[in-house]
Formats: sequence, structure tokens, C-alpha cells
Amino acid sequence: MLKQRIITSLVLAPLALALVFLAPLDWFSYCAGGIVLLGAYEWSALMGIGNRGKRLIYVALVGVLVALMQWHWPITALWQQGQMLPDINYVFTLALAWWIVATILVVRYPKFSDAWSQGYLMRGISGVLTLAPLWLALCVLRSANYDESSQFGSYLILAVLGIVWCADIGAYFSGKNFGKHKLMPKVSPNKTIEGFVGGLLSAAIFVLVFCYFKDIEPGMWAPYALMAVIVAAFSAVGDLLESMFKRQAGMKDSGKCLPGHGGILDRIDSLTAAAPIFVVFYAWTMTL
Repeated sequence: MLKQRIITSLVLAPLALALVFLAPLDWFSYCAGGIVLLGAYEWSALMGIGNRGKRLIYVALVGVLVALMQWHWPITALWQQGQMLPDINYVFTLALAWWIVATILVVRYPKFSDAWSQGYLMRGISGVLTLAPLWLALCVLRSANYDESSQFGSYLILAVLGIVWCADIGAYFSGKNFGKHKLMPKVSPNKTIEGFVGGLLSAAIFVLVFCYFKDIEPGMWAPYALMAVIVAAFSAVGDLLESMFKRQAGMKDSGKCLPGHGGILDRIDSLTAAAPIFVVFYAWTMTL
């Protein structure tokens, strides 16, 4: 399993970096949409849909929504004079509200599980609110300041990925060496409070190092570190949310397409929350 995991990571990491740094904007948006649709297919299994035809119907519905967003908000026109288009704020306001609700659902699991576990509608809506803003967030970040620097948005995405990866790595090693108190035992028995705190600290350290090498003025280091802590905390919620849905569906992994890793959702669960929340901070309160 470990060998498969390492081999898959060695293949995926260069592909992901090539997509972020080398792909033209349009191709980036199409590939990001493809990843979201693969995630939607796996989410349909978390909904309890066993029939492949019905699962593809859900994927098609998500695909139509992403296509409509791409038509209304082309990746090349998401920013005007350095400002994100005003009506995009509605999507990220909704995404922020969803992740606050998701936090409550995770913390109170299984108390509120009956409200969303019966029938397809609520679980389907949860999937849309989880996946659609991810696509838009990635496109917003990648196209930021593109006229002045074609790589500026790539580094923004790299910052988000760094926060998520460092939070995951920090949580793993902190939990393994110091973990004694369970974080959410009913959702994910292996996660600990010590691991969670270690992940937050690791994310903050990563952003401080990032600020140093990107010559960010020192006065902004503390606000950016705080932003990293909040983004990392929501990334943990994204991970826990998927774990909650998998537990409710009786599944260990969301899929089998990535040997040693499980499914697409198992790899992007943290990013589904981290990317939109990062956009909230970047586009609403900060100018890098």
C-alpha cells in the first residue's frame, strides 16, 4: 500500500504542478472542471446511489452547473482592474455559509445526520455546495493578476496547496507523536486534537516562510499567518466532512482510481474547503 501510495504521488505531483504553472487559462479551467466532475461521480456513491446511470445523471447535473458558471464567468474575465467581478461574491458567500454549516454538522455528528442522510436531495445539494465553488475558486486564483504576471495566480494556488499539505503533514506527525485526545471520534477515530493543533501551526509556519521568500512586507506576516490557520482549520473540516459522508455510507474510500490513495475526493477533500475560504480572504480582505 505504501509503495503504491508513493508511486501514485510521484506521478500526480508533477502533473498537478504542470497544470497549475504551464496550462493556458482555458485548459486549466477545463481540467479543473474535469476533476470536479470526477469528484461528483464519487460523491454520488456517498449519496447511496448504486446505479451507474443514476450516478451519471448526478454528474451531468453538476456538469451543467459548472458549464453555466464557465459561460457566465469565463476564466479570462473573472477580474476587472484588479478586482474580482462583484457577482462572484454571491458564490463565495454561499460557500462560506455552507462550510460553517458543514462545521456544525461534523461537530454534532450523528445528532443531525437524519436531516441529510434520508433521500438523495440533501446529500446531492451538499455535493454541489462542496464541489462547484472549488472549481470557481481555482479559476479565480489562477487568473488573478494574469495581465501583469502569468504565474502570479499559480503561486496563489501553490500557497493554498502548501497550506493544505503542511496542515496534513503537521497533523500526521503531531498526532502520531503527541496525540492522546480524540478530535472527532465518531467521524474519524484516528484524528487527535494534538494533531489538529500541529497541523494549524505547520500551516502558519509555511505561510511565514512563503512571505519571507516572496518579500512580503513584515507587517503583513501576522495577518497572513492567521489567515493560514483559519484556512487550515476549514481544510480539516473538508476532510472530516467527507469522512462523515463515507462513514454514513459505509465506505472506506470514495473510489479506487488512485492506487494507494483511494478516490479523487480522498485527495481533494481538504482543498474543497480551503480554496474557497482562501479566496474569501484574498479577494475580500487582502491584496498580496
